[in-house]
Amino acid sequence: MTEDAFGLDAGELSVLKPLRTPAKVQDFLDTLKINFELTGDTCMSPRKVLRSGMAQCMEGAMLAALALRLHGHRPLVMDLTTNIRDVDHVVTVFEAHGRWGGISKTNHPILRYREPVYRDIRELAMSYFHEYFMDDGRKTMRSYSKPLDLSRFDDKGWMTSEENIFYIPEFLDNYTHIPILTRGMIAGLRRADKIEIEATKMTEWKG
Repeated sequence: MTEDAFGLDAGELSVLKPLRTPAKVQDFLDTLKINFELTGDTCMSPRKVLRSGMAQCMEGAMLAALALRLHGHRPLVMDLTTNIRDVDHVVTVFEAHGRWGGISKTNHPILRYREPVYRDIRELAMSYFHEYFMDDGRKTMRSYSKPLDLSRFDDKGWMTSEENIFYIPEFLDNYTHIPILTRGMIAGLRRADKIEIEATKMTEWKG
C-alpha cells in the first residue's frame, strides 16, 4: 500500500512525515495529553488522535504504528496482559539493526519507550515485567501477544476512521498470547519495594 493510499490529508502528513525515527515518534507521542476517557471508552483512529491532541495507550500505539509505516516499517503492535486486578497495556514494536524496541503512550514513569536492543519479541516484552505492578507492589504482567500487523485492517479504514475502532483491541484481545508465568512462579513473586512503589506514583498528565 502506498503512502497516498493511506487516506491522510496534507496536514496530517505534515505532522507525521518528519517523524523519521522511532525516537522522534516517541517524542511526538509524549506531547499528546493522556486521554482519560472521561465521557466513556474510546478507541480513536490516528486521524482523530491528531485532531484531539490526546491518546490512551491503544490509540497512541496505533498512531505510532502509522507514523513508522510512513517510513517503511510494518505497523506492529503488541499487547501486554495482566491479572484481573490490573490493566493491559499496548505498545508499538519496531525492528532496527536486527534488534527490537518499543514505543509507548503512558501517564507513568514505567512501561515507556524501549531502545531497539532486544534480540526478539520475548526479550522486549519481558523488559516491562519487573516494574509492572500494582500500588501494593504485586507484579501483575502475565502474557504478551505476538506482534499484530495493523495493515490487516486497511480495508476497514482504521487510519482515518471518524468512528471508534474498537474492532482492533477486540481482535488483539483474542490474538495469540504467550504466557510468561506458571502458577508456582506467580506464588513465588516478590512484591516491589516501598521505594519502587513511591517512585512510580508520579504522573505526567493530571486528570
